[in-house]
Amino acid sequence: MKISYATFCIMLSLVLLYETKGSVAAVTCNALQLSACANAMTSSSPPSAVCCSKLKEQRPCLCQYLKNPNLKKLVNSPNARKVATTCGSPFPTC
Repeated sequence: MKISYATFCIMLSLVLLYETKGSVAAVTCNALQLSACANAMTSSSPPSAVCCSKLKEQRPCLCQYLKNPNLKKLVNSPNARKVATTCGSPFPTC
């Protein structure tokens, strides 16, 4: 499944309406932090160091994001998983 950059940004913006903030292991869950990975998740570009850092920071929140219908397709996409693996932060088992 290929997701355009615009679609990715729109989906992340929708999260603001639902406020997916919460505390998981002293991490503030904020899916917008993953916007640094938008280019890597929507193309074959390698993830940046900032993307990997944010992805590792938000890793405890990924299961929560997978429960959100607005984020599930993006977070669970093959490209998102490939970015996570490239960053050395594979998806948790939810």
